[in-house]
Amino acid sequence: MKPSGNPDVKSQNSRGVALITALLLLSLFTVMTLSMVIATTSDTLIDGYYRNSRGSFYAADSGLNAARQYLVNRFNASVPSPYTAFSTTVPISAGTETTILSNLNNTSTGFGAYQSMTGSQTSSWPGNFIVDSTNTTLQSPPTCTIAYTSNVVPLPTCTNVGNGSATYHQYSYPYKITVIGQSRTNETNTVQEQGTILLTVTIHSTTSSNANFAAWGMFIDQSPICNGTYLVPGTVTGPVFTNGAWNFGTGSISYIFTDQVGSVSSNLGYQFSSCYQSPNPTYTSTSDSQTINPTFQSGILLGQPAVPLPTDSFNQKRAVIDSEGVNDTNPSNAELNASLKNLSKTAYPTLGASSGVYLPYTTSAGNVCPCTLNGGGILVEGNASVTITASGSTAQVYTIVQGSTTTTVTVDTGALPSGTTTISNGSTSLTITGVPTQKDGTGTFVRNSTMLYVDGNITGLHGGGQGVGSIQDSTALNVVANGDITVTGDLLYKSEPVTLTPSDTIITANNHGQTLGIFTATGNVDLANAQSNGNLEIDASIATISQSGSGGLVNTGNSINTLTIVGGRIQNTIQNIGATTRNVWFDRRYSQGGFAPPWFPSTTLSTSTTYTTPVPVVTASRTSWVNTTAQ
Repeated sequence: MKPSGNPDVKSQNSRGVALITALLLLSLFTVMTLSMVIATTSDTLIDGYYRNSRGSFYAADSGLNAARQYLVNRFNASVPSPYTAFSTTVPISAGTETTILSNLNNTSTGFGAYQSMTGSQTSSWPGNFIVDSTNTTLQSPPTCTIAYTSNVVPLPTCTNVGNGSATYHQYSYPYKITVIGQSRTNETNTVQEQGTILLTVTIHSTTSSNANFAAWGMFIDQSPICNGTYLVPGTVTGPVFTNGAWNFGTGSISYIFTDQVGSVSSNLGYQFSSCYQSPNPTYTSTSDSQTINPTFQSGILLGQPAVPLPTDSFNQKRAVIDSEGVNDTNPSNAELNASLKNLSKTAYPTLGASSGVYLPYTTSAGNVCPCTLNGGGILVEGNASVTITASGSTAQVYTIVQGSTTTTVTVDTGALPSGTTTISNGSTSLTITGVPTQKDGTGTFVRNSTMLYVDGNITGLHGGGQGVGSIQDSTALNVVANGDITVTGDLLYKSEPVTLTPSDTIITANNHGQTLGIFTATGNVDLANAQSNGNLEIDASIATISQSGSGGLVNTGNSINTLTIVGGRIQNTIQNIGATTRNVWFDRRYSQGGFAPPWFPSTTLSTSTTYTTPVPVVTASRTSWVNTTAQ
């Protein structure tokens, strides 16, 4: 039986559905693709805009930092370095800020034209920047603060040096910096910063000071580096300085310096079979297989300014007649005639004298006593030997021998209310009221002090014997010669004021103000030790120094086993002291309050006014920052 109906009807009704489906899917994919393209393009445009915006922002911010640093650097460079002209000018001249601001806005030397941005972001956010000169300001004149130590007019100001007592200047410059940043597609961004630049110049306001040569434990003027000589081994305490260089030798040699060692030379000399120069505190010679290793307990300071030297000993000679010794001209015979008399009350000859002992005293009417001493000491004309001894608890005795004549001068600070000075020869004696005194430049009494001035050579200088205390507790003495001074035996304090050890500390109970200076501006201090054990001790600050001088400590006698100096050695040159060991124990009293032997040579140390730091301190403090484009 044949099935009923048409089997092809369903198949024919389904034709075209697949095509329509395909078209619908294609349309969907097209729409999706277009959506993706549009979305991607939008993202690209957004990203590009963001990149350009950030690029211009970073360029502006980078330029802001560069402009601020430019101001700081220029202010820093505007103060002379080192600042040494404080006596004539202030650290920053008026109008400096105007010049700096103009240079900042300059199109060629500053940021007045577009510059490439700086910093680590340049590869990711390229751009340029320019300082907007119309919106960039720097306060002129600045707000200024100045500190000073003296109220003596004229007072220092920020535009006038005044009396030179300023300790620091501080300048305050409020600023506003506006920078425009530009991306590669010329999109711009503007940032603005406000703040204050502070410039502080701290000043070490010392100018010059008087320095007594007794303040050095050892001072040598002329000491060429690697000149074939070197220091004798031993310990030196107290400050040490040379206008030349220090040279050290090899062998079983020990050098110990307890205080700072300084020199004008920037090198030390190390003497092996050859001499080597080095700034190092130790040196090893590989060819000699030896090391020189001085002990610098307080360090070394090389390459320092030279110390000026005294010119002569005329002020010491003048101190005999006026107690002041501030005038360094040679006293005339007329001045000596008006002030000095000998034992027989005869005035110093107007034509000069070749020998004799003279004191500065006045007589009563008729050239009789009572007599009054009114000067600073004793003048010995001609060569003489001098023995210094202590008598009792207050008297200092000077025994002066010239040929067959022996004159004794006794200065007793404990006799009578004002003390007495007695001059004698054999059975003839004259007692004078008063003792030699030291006065300042205004004539004001400073202390009882004696200037023993020998206008010739001192052929023998010693105390009362080896180990005998000969410098009285109440004695302040300076022994000066216009020639050589030959030391033949110990010169010791009756009470030793410092310990004879590397610590050389002051013994308070023994510190009575006793002090001894030995000085010649024209000769040497010769060491002709006559003591049996070969040792020699001199408790004094010894100076053989003057401009163009060549004085030094020189051994002209027997070899010395141990030479001990309690005070200091101040010399033009290093010469042969003929000692196996030399110890210099610094008298620490000489480093306190200007204490020194009376009328001891001194110098003026000029200290340039400089920064306490190598450069002025310049800081920039930001108070506000604004991205004006984002507002």
